Amino acid sequence: MANATTASPAMMAAAASERIAPKRLIAFIIMVFGMFMSILDIQIVSASLSEIQAGLSASSSEVSWVQTAYLIAEVIAIPLSGFLSRAFGTRLLFAVSAAGFTISSLLCGFATTIEEMILWRALQGFLGAGMIPTVFASAYTVFPRSKFHIVGPIIGLVATLAPTIGPTVGGYITDLMSWHWLFFINIVPGIGITIGVLALVDFDQPNFALLDRFDWWGLIFMAGFLGTLEYVLEEGPQYEWLQDTSVAICALICVISAIAFFWRVFAAAEPIVDLRAFNNRNFAVGCVLQFCIGIGLYGLTYIYPRYLAEVRGYSALMIGETMFVSGITMFLVAPLVGRLMVKLDMRYMIAFGLIVFAIGSYQMTWITRDFDFYELLIPQVLRGVGMMFAMVPTNNIALGTLAPDRVKNASGLFNLMRNLGGAVGLAVINTVLNDRTDLHITRLQERVTWGNATATETLTMLTQKFQGLGDATLMAMKQLSQIVHRQAAVMGYGDAFFILTLFYLGLSLLVTLLNKPASMTSGGDAH
Repeated sequence: MANATTASPAMMAAAASERIAPKRLIAFIIMVFGMFMSILDIQIVSASLSEIQAGLSASSSEVSWVQTAYLIAEVIAIPLSGFLSRAFGTRLLFAVSAAGFTISSLLCGFATTIEEMILWRALQGFLGAGMIPTVFASAYTVFPRSKFHIVGPIIGLVATLAPTIGPTVGGYITDLMSWHWLFFINIVPGIGITIGVLALVDFDQPNFALLDRFDWWGLIFMAGFLGTLEYVLEEGPQYEWLQDTSVAICALICVISAIAFFWRVFAAAEPIVDLRAFNNRNFAVGCVLQFCIGIGLYGLTYIYPRYLAEVRGYSALMIGETMFVSGITMFLVAPLVGRLMVKLDMRYMIAFGLIVFAIGSYQMTWITRDFDFYELLIPQVLRGVGMMFAMVPTNNIALGTLAPDRVKNASGLFNLMRNLGGAVGLAVINTVLNDRTDLHITRLQERVTWGNATATETLTMLTQKFQGLGDATLMAMKQLSQIVHRQAAVMGYGDAFFILTLFYLGLSLLVTLLNKPASMTSGGDAH
């Protein structure tokens, strides 16, 4: 009887430590909304760039910077957030990020020239970036380990869902109102998030003394390294890589800045980014996985709409409606992933996710120009399932096993890996599509000769179709050339999907390098 009475206070204390305070949960959900807005805004403009181009009288090369400027600024700011979060505290950093993101969104909406838009988009990306790793860090330091299966799927869902539905949301908003509302839509939620965070967040205390040791050289080297790397990856594929002067100069700056940055990180008393988290094997392997997951997440969010626009001739709204399947799948699968993480070895879940993702890509290797909503349905469902099974357990294994004092810095690095993976993925996919399409055009043109019965029949049929409309033979030849180019492009997409299939099957073997994580049902904090 005595044992029972002495055990009960300990049990009560344990139960109290496992309980999530409602105030903290509400604060965390508000922060998650901020993160969702920041990640959504990467892709929200992608379906509406032609409207923005027309509205600002910009060239096609200039308007691409509406997205590139945001990405470069975000990539620089994400790793910086670890230091700033320790210096300012979660509450102040997140509130400043949310407020800055809201103000720059307003300025983007009122932009009248392309130069203004690029400047405000860069500011929006830089300020908004602080919200992303701060949410990840809070999830794995504020909540007890036994609750990671609840908070993990929430942030995993947002990180994958936001870029997936970005083109859909952007297409709807632009169709219903105008492109200005892609930015104005952030203002009311942004104000609410800023006020909510200031009122409710009490996760930690600021340490302003750290600002006295801020490493300005480290920031300059990091900005030079990551900014030029993002530029090279964005612009390289369309300008034949180092054959273009600006790409070659940026590549040189990138290499020099990278050497200087890594020297500074190990030499400075208070480095701008702490790389010691890579001593943890699960974090290091988790970062590699996150980098590779980023390739699929952003790569497929790019390749599907490009196919639907180029080959099928879909509008932004129709592309959004087709792409929405993956988003719905992710939303439905997230709770299941959370439940399974408590019962299964998370390494097997990651491997399963990567293999499912590979199967979804493999189904697309047979792509034809007739692939429509129903042909894309199963591959997109598999993509959504695979992404959630791969992403959420990777987050938990990488960040959930670190000591709390390491998580803030590590979260910045971890999120950086996903964005860099996306940048590398887009560069590789663009290069593959360009090179393989050119190759297939050459091969098809060699086969389209007078000795080819199908080609001759098609040309005769097209000539008859254009009779009485001018030079029927010339028009038929042009039409046949377009058919050849379109078929070559479709074959290029098939090749890109095949490469992704092999890549993700190979990547699934990487989980063997992970140490088995501790059970998530055990109590206590994440130490």
